[in-house]
Amino acid sequence: MAKPGKTSAKTVDVADSYAVRLMQHLVVPTFVVDPKRRVVIWNRACERLTGVAASEVIGTNKHWQAFYETRRPCLADLVALDRPEQLPEFYSEYAARGHNGLGFSAENWCVMPKLGSQLYLAIDAGPIHDEAGHLIAVVETLRDLTDQKRAEMALKELASKDGLTGLSNRRAFDQMLMSEWARAQRTQKPVALLFVDVDHFKLFNDRHGHQSGDECLRAVASVVSRHAVRPLDLASRYGGEEFALILPDMDCDAACAIADEIRCAVMALRITHGATGAGDHVTLSVGVASHIPGETDGSPDRLLAAADEALYAAKRLGRNRIICAERLLAEFAKLGRDGVPVPGRVARKSA
Repeated sequence: MAKPGKTSAKTVDVADSYAVRLMQHLVVPTFVVDPKRRVVIWNRACERLTGVAASEVIGTNKHWQAFYETRRPCLADLVALDRPEQLPEFYSEYAARGHNGLGFSAENWCVMPKLGSQLYLAIDAGPIHDEAGHLIAVVETLRDLTDQKRAEMALKELASKDGLTGLSNRRAFDQMLMSEWARAQRTQKPVALLFVDVDHFKLFNDRHGHQSGDECLRAVASVVSRHAVRPLDLASRYGGEEFALILPDMDCDAACAIADEIRCAVMALRITHGATGAGDHVTLSVGVASHIPGETDGSPDRLLAAADEALYAAKRLGRNRIICAERLLAEFAKLGRDGVPVPGRVARKSA
């Protein structure tokens, strides 16, 4: 691509050319900038898409105002400047070259200030050169993919949600934990994990019925969800009556405090239990672990195992309690003297 400063010696009569008149009537929203990134064409379809009249932008560098609230380059600007390295800075999806080997392609959400609502646009921008290879213009075309994107997002959300509780499902949990584990490995900050289990839930179902069991799970899920307050916190239904809470950048003491808030909040609901072998009301057992990944910790298996062992210990020690994995060895040393075997996931039973 020729450098923007090397323009053709020819005078391009933009206003009177047949190609320009044709472009004005295209149904595809299109605009054209010159090598100095001034708008020379803003067709009618572009006016309809953006709510910005051609008279507001022709001859100016203000085309960005049609799409964004703060100044930033449009795709045509990056083509004119030949800056493919800046694509990831400004676009969520992009390709350094279009299908014809020239220009850039990208997708992103645009604020659309004149419309007052966001649009998800697919954008293609390509250069036009003269016979000598000098840049004379850049053409940008736009496609509104908002409906398709929202449908895609809705399907993705549906696929990541538990149907009963509305929390994230196991698949979403696994993906988020892997992502946060990798981030913690880079930043060398801890990731905390809570495993939350409803005590004696099988007995609850047997006594009160599955409909009441579902209502109980939804109530517990609501409490767990209220404690996922930061953007990267994730509350999930891990399986059956077990829930999980991912808490990035949190040590075990802070995570235990949140775990106890959850336990106390469920006790405050006073959901009647009353089955033989259980208390009067529904309670929770919680296992807590926090870990800073080492360089060789390629997966969060250690964190999962630690939280799992802590939960098992909480149940073996009498339920309705919090156990932190960091204190687990001392707890099991005490249990070991009583002849209780060291637990593992294969030994766990739902209650």
